[in-house]
Amino acid sequence: MKAYPAHMLREEMAFIAYHFHWSPAELLSLEHAERRHWCRSISAINRKLDGTPANPFEV
Repeated sequence: MKAYPAHMLREEMAFIAYHFHWSPAELLSLEHAERRHWCRSISAINRKLDGTPANPFEV
């Protein structure tokens, strides 16, 4: 099994922490899929607020 790259983990954590103000401990307790879900959800909210069209390829 390949480890998730540390720089990507830090980017996800920073992105979620910036928007939701969650602590590092809370973010590290999330499973990878859950963190990615929150990143996608935050991005969708930001696009909606900006009036940017949704990405049809993003699940």
